[in-house]
Amino acid sequence: MKYFHYRENHLYCEETLVQELAEEFGTPIYIYSKNQLLENYRAINNALAGVDHVTCYALKANSNHELLKLLVAEGSGADAVSAGEIYLALRAGFDPQKITFAGVGKRDDEIEFALKKNIYSFNVESMQELEVINQIAGRMKRRARVALRINPDIDAATHPYISTGLKSNKFGIDIAVAPQSFAYAASLPNIIMDGIHTHIGSQILKIEPFVQTATTVANLVKELRANGVNIHHIDFGGGFGVQYKNAVTHPLLPVEQTTEADEAPSLETFISSVLPILKETGCRLFFEPGRSIVANTGILVSKVLYRKDNGVKKFVIIDGAMTDLLRPSLYQAYHQIVPLTLNEKEKEIVDVVGPVCESGDFLAKERTVQNVQRGEYLAALTAGAYGMVLTSHYNARPKIAEVLVNGEKVRVIRERETIEELK
Repeated sequence: MKYFHYRENHLYCEETLVQELAEEFGTPIYIYSKNQLLENYRAINNALAGVDHVTCYALKANSNHELLKLLVAEGSGADAVSAGEIYLALRAGFDPQKITFAGVGKRDDEIEFALKKNIYSFNVESMQELEVINQIAGRMKRRARVALRINPDIDAATHPYISTGLKSNKFGIDIAVAPQSFAYAASLPNIIMDGIHTHIGSQILKIEPFVQTATTVANLVKELRANGVNIHHIDFGGGFGVQYKNAVTHPLLPVEQTTEADEAPSLETFISSVLPILKETGCRLFFEPGRSIVANTGILVSKVLYRKDNGVKKFVIIDGAMTDLLRPSLYQAYHQIVPLTLNEKEKEIVDVVGPVCESGDFLAKERTVQNVQRGEYLAALTAGAYGMVLTSHYNARPKIAEVLVNGEKVRVIRERETIEELK
């Protein structure tokens, strides 16, 4: 997290003191670094320089309008998984011919919407979906460009909830029947059978699954072309993992225990590992990064409300909750928790929990943190991806504010919802 750092023991976002933002705009609050976002996008795009490609940012990671506009200005495409995300992408200014539409359960009205908006391609997940798209396109007197999503049955070695490339997952078409599936798709009158799509999971920290998948895809392209099915583009998906532990380091912060499995390769390493394999196909290449662009651009800042010691455990109760950052409750995801101001206070092992009436409402369990008291602040780091997009109104909690920092400039990019606005 290059743009989040301590200066004289105070946490900064770029050139802006984070505590000043918390005090001015209230908590809980998401704070993003503009320059980290742009640097992440450019690292991926630059690694693909000289190759016919489109970098399609995955809106599911974070769909804030102002962040999307920054990526549009960089020339990004968009990976959408609903009509709503297509709408948000178009509203932000993404070129329809750089929008792909994925997802296992596209409704008829969503397919119609995408066809009307002239998006580039549907990433098709099943043969029945393919037939429905063909029927709807025919009724609308259009032809739909598609890529069939193959399921290569490759273990991405990630959390089961975000693994998508195994035969036991709901995603894609079994690689064993791929040749027949592509031949059938090419025979349909309202389908332009154009590409192969694959996406094996999220938060993948090993290179080998990507290399295996790239090799599988390249071999399939050769086989299909030999059988008269010409493939013009490969959508390789995303899933590049990011660093969650020790995202920010300082002598006064505890060093979080890690293994090799916790270390994230650079974005350039992910791309360079598969690019030579995919380039050999001569296809136009699409990548769908989401987390790797936006995760370390954001933090969630919360205020300490109370402390509690029941003789068995110590709890730090904050105003941030699972309604603001669901990942820890959803699949025990790890976020580094740091104070906004470091000092020499004794460190302690605590559960950092929110005010929601669920025992599953926590940001960290059994975590070593600096002793913090009522009125002080904590930040959950690397929270820019799958943070705000997973928020809810559970317990009638209003949606929180989002702020974008550019050096010393600060802009509210989502106003805090009031209780009067609840419905």
